[in-house]
Amino acid sequence: MPSSQQVSAWRPQVPGVVEGFHAHFTEHAYPMHVHDVWTLLIVDDGAVRYDLNRRERGTPGDTVSLLPPQVPHNGSPATAHGFRKRVVYLEAPVLDESLIGPAVDDPDITDPLLRRRIGQLHGALGRRGDELEAESRLAFVGERLRGHLRPRARVSAPEPGRGVAHSLRELLDARVPDGVTLEEAAREVRAHPTHLVRAFSAAFGIAPHQYLMARRVERARRLLLDGSPPAAVATEVGFYDQAHLNRHFRRIVGIPPGRYASATTKRAPSGSLRTASADPAPP
Repeated sequence: MPSSQQVSAWRPQVPGVVEGFHAHFTEHAYPMHVHDVWTLLIVDDGAVRYDLNRRERGTPGDTVSLLPPQVPHNGSPATAHGFRKRVVYLEAPVLDESLIGPAVDDPDITDPLLRRRIGQLHGALGRRGDELEAESRLAFVGERLRGHLRPRARVSAPEPGRGVAHSLRELLDARVPDGVTLEEAAREVRAHPTHLVRAFSAAFGIAPHQYLMARRVERARRLLLDGSPPAAVATEVGFYDQAHLNRHFRRIVGIPPGRYASATTKRAPSGSLRTASADPAPP
C-alpha cells in the first residue's frame, strides 16, 4: 500500500509535559534512538513492535507503553496498514529516575483505566484554556503509573564498564551542540577509545555517535515547536547544515524538520487523529 504519514506536534503549557505528538505511519521504521524524557505511548489503530534494552516488545491490544529516558529503542509497524499513535513526552518531575529500571523490565502495561485516563489527558492537552484540567488529569496518570512501577523498584547491581559508559554519557550530554571527538572523550574519561565505545554500546545498546545524533534531534524538536526555522535550528543544535539535520531528523522522527514544523500547532487539531472524549472532571 502507498506510504501515508500524518503528524501533529505541539508544546502544551502544562508543567511536566514537554510535547504532545500524534502520528499515523504506514511504513516508517524508527532507528535506535533515545529521548531525554519519558515517552508515554498509546496506539489507537494497528500495532507497533520495538526493541528496548535488547528485548523485542510490542503494543498488543489496548496496552499502554512507557519508555524510560536514556534507554535506546526503535519502532516499526507490526501490521500491514501501519499504526496510529498518541504520545506525550513527560519530564522527570512526573516520573523519577528510580522508576527507570522497572519500566525497562516491563514497559507495556495492561490497564484499561490508565489507558482511559491517558486518552482524557490528551483531550485536555489539546484544548487551549484547559491547562488546569490537564494538570489534574496528568496527576492521576502519574499516580497510576507509579503504582504499577514502584512495587518492582529495586537497586540494580553495577554493570561492567558502567562508570566509563556513564562518564561518557555525561560528557555527551554536556556537549550536545559542540560535540566531542573520540580522542577528546578518551582523554576526558581516561579510557582507551575502543574500550570506551564498547563500554558505552554495551551499557546503553547504542553507539556514542548515535546517542549524540538522537540528543541533537531531541533538541531540534523542542526548538521547532517553539517556532524556530529549521535552518537556524540545524546549527544551533550542532548539525553541520540543514541537510545534515534533515537526514537524521527524518530517520528518527519519520518526517523532515520542515514538515514537522508545519505540523506543529498550539493545540492538537480536532478530527485529524482520533482523540478520546474527555470527562468534565478527573476520575
